Amino acid sequence: MIRVLVTDDEPLIRAGIRMILSSAEDIDVVAEAANGREAVELARSQRIDVALLDIQMPVMDGLTALAELRRTAPQVRVLILTTFGERHNVLRALSGGGAGFLLKDSAPAELIRAVRAAAGGEAYLSPGATRHVVDSLASGGGGTTRRAEDARRRLEKLTARERDVLALLGEGLSNADAGQRIHMSEATVKAYVSRILAKLECENRVQAALLARDAGLGV
Repeated sequence: MIRVLVTDDEPLIRAGIRMILSSAEDIDVVAEAANGREAVELARSQRIDVALLDIQMPVMDGLTALAELRRTAPQVRVLILTTFGERHNVLRALSGGGAGFLLKDSAPAELIRAVRAAAGGEAYLSPGATRHVVDSLASGGGGTTRRAEDARRRLEKLTARERDVLALLGEGLSNADAGQRIHMSEATVKAYVSRILAKLECENRVQAALLARDAGLGV
């Protein structure tokens, strides 16, 4: 069983998340917290596999709690769950050691998928968050010619089919949606994504998506 800690200052939100996760046979919500400080204390005192943290909370916000958990309970995988999809929050969550970032309007199936991915040691980023970050950074301007040349050079390592999949990552599509677009199973797309990340030396889907945009792939 995947042991989950749900952290949000709104009881109704916690109840909704608990209900969704409890529908999965392999997930057990073992603790709830109303702020980041409570989450850190619970993670220290109990065996927690995955902690879901809201960003905007009293006492201690989710990103501060993430930093504390990485320092004092590094075995806990942390998913940031929020209604705020601003680029800097996504980047702070990823650079701070978060296992993923989900928007609260994500589908229930996506929440379950994210928890399973985090528990399995994978990084998970909501397609909606991916799209937001890629669009924000791609429109930043400055140094675009050199960045585009570097991106195109790196993409030379990819096969034609891998470039097709990467172009869909650049649109912020999930593995399932990408598979439907190019008539592949979700598992096959996932395998392609893993190879693409390895070849491009990217840590996550966002970095790969940004390379696709910089290179003009699919634009």
